[in-house]
Amino acid sequence: MQPMWRIAFQVPEAVAPLFAEVVESHVAAISTFELEEGGMWLVEGTAHQEPDGTRIATKIAVLAASLGLPEPDLTVKPLAPIDWVTQTYLSFPPVRVGRFFIHGSHHKKPVPKGCIGLQIEAAMAFGSGEHATTQGCLTAIEDLHKSRKVRNVLDMGCGSGILGFGAARLWHVPVLGIDIDPVSIEIARENAVLNKVHTEVSLFPGNGYDAPEVGRRGPYDLILANILARPLARMAPRLRQHLAPGGTAVLSGLLRRQENMVEAAHRKQGLRLIRRYRLGDWTALVLRG
Repeated sequence: MQPMWRIAFQVPEAVAPLFAEVVESHVAAISTFELEEGGMWLVEGTAHQEPDGTRIATKIAVLAASLGLPEPDLTVKPLAPIDWVTQTYLSFPPVRVGRFFIHGSHHKKPVPKGCIGLQIEAAMAFGSGEHATTQGCLTAIEDLHKSRKVRNVLDMGCGSGILGFGAARLWHVPVLGIDIDPVSIEIARENAVLNKVHTEVSLFPGNGYDAPEVGRRGPYDLILANILARPLARMAPRLRQHLAPGGTAVLSGLLRRQENMVEAAHRKQGLRLIRRYRLGDWTALVLRG
C-alpha cells in the first residue's frame, strides 16, 4: 500500500491562511488548526505522493521573510498505512441493549444466541445504537413487548430506522418511519433491506406529523420519537391526535433536567407517565393515552 505523506508547520493565527495558500498546490488537502487560544496555528497538508519538501520550504521561507517572521520548521514525512476495517471495528463496536445486538457490516461474527440482530449502517443518519437515548428507547420497546400488544407503529424522526426495526422484529406489525432529512430516509431504507424488515417498515421523508403518510396510516398504538426536548413538547398535541386510545408513546432525546417540560406538555394532552429510563444524563419517557 502506497503511503500518504504529511507536511506540517506552525505559524501565528493571523497569517495561517496565507501560508496555507502558498502550499496548497503541493498537497491533496490542506487545513489549519488552532493549537492554543490566541497562539500558534498548525498548517497541515496531506499528499498521495512524496511532496517536494525543498520547494515547499523555500516558499514558506520567502513568505515568512516578507512578513518579518522567522522561518517555520517544516515537517515532511510519510503517514503509516491505516487498516480501515480494523479502525472501523474499534470505533464502532457491537452494542448489546437487552436482547438487541446492534452491529455494523464490519462485524462478521454470528449474532449471539437468543439476541435480535440489528445491522445498522448509520452513516449520515442518527441512530447507531451507541447513544443513551437510542438505548433507552430500545429498552423501553423490549419491556413493552412483554406486556403490550401492538398493531401499528409510528417512528417519528426515524433517523437510521433502528427503533422502528426493533419494533418490527418484536411485534411483526406495520411500522411507518418519518424523517425530515431525505438522506436519512435513503439510509434507513437500505438498512431495512439489510435487516429483512422492508416489507413491514415503510419509510418516507416528511415534516413531522404533517407528512401525508402519517394521517393515512394512523392512528398508532405505539409512537416512538427520539428527537429533542423542545420539539417533543411542541409536537405533543399532534402526537395526541395520532395516538390511538390507550396507545403508548416512547419519547427521548431529552436530558434529565428537561423531563418535567416534556412530561407536562404531554400531560396537558391527557397522557400519563408510565415509566422513565435514565442512562447517564439522558432520559426516555414512556407515556400512555
